[in-house]
Amino acid sequence: MKIALDPYMHRSTPLLELPGLVADLGYEHIELSPREDFMPFFRMPRADDAKVKAFKKALDAAGVSIAANLPLYRWSGPDEDQRQAAVRYWKRAIEITVQLDCNVMNSEFNGRPENAETSEGMFWKSMEELLPVFEREGVELRLEPHPDDFVEDGITAVDMVRGINSNLVSYLYCAPHTFHMGGNMVEIMEYAGDLLTQVHLADCFDHTASSGLRYITNPPGNTVRVHQHLDIGQGEVKWDDFFATLNKLGFGSNDRAIMTSCVFAWEDRAEESSRFMRTTVDSYVSQW
Repeated sequence: MKIALDPYMHRSTPLLELPGLVADLGYEHIELSPREDFMPFFRMPRADDAKVKAFKKALDAAGVSIAANLPLYRWSGPDEDQRQAAVRYWKRAIEITVQLDCNVMNSEFNGRPENAETSEGMFWKSMEELLPVFEREGVELRLEPHPDDFVEDGITAVDMVRGINSNLVSYLYCAPHTFHMGGNMVEIMEYAGDLLTQVHLADCFDHTASSGLRYITNPPGNTVRVHQHLDIGQGEVKWDDFFATLNKLGFGSNDRAIMTSCVFAWEDRAEESSRFMRTTVDSYVSQW
């Protein structure tokens, strides 16, 4: 099992200095999330081969590897032009991932919840084009449901992954999305079973608590999705249950498994937060 850092809070750090910072924060692995100078959100990667090579050299010098590459594109439409563009972006992102000696990518289902049927059709259309590329390059894909995607429920997402029917595609459980996935954390993780190959670690509050009045938005009944990515212990995720379930599933002994710290809430103390998360995760791993 690899313990990685999503360095999004450190995205102002120059790209070639990032590996050294990550190593200093106590991590040997990165889950590379979008950044404007490399692979931005929803647009074609900005990195040419020379930049990728320079980044790989910096990674090697720092003794840090890319455990997973996280692109985010509109591959589930519902706009066909956007979907076709997203497939092009995905293909370049896969090339870059291979150049970085990484064989794991993770992403979200994307699409629109209010147009779920059309979005799902677009998703399968994109998978028909991209799955052969993943297979040719030997790159794994881990998928997570996300608030405001066409798939938000955890059980449904596991079934979607099963429907892809490829040993290269598996499931990612994102702990800070627990209360948008149905709130039944242990049930979802156990339902995924061997398909659970990656987890995101950050805390959040249960927005459904207090009769749904934990967060009040106006006008009443709007479709806003509220969640946080906090340090462990600052929210309401039941972390003993979380790690006990991982232990039951043998997650820690799986050499494909990745555990990523993905706190986004504390850019004013990003280094302190990243160090705290590494120490806290190590403590839970040792316990369980």
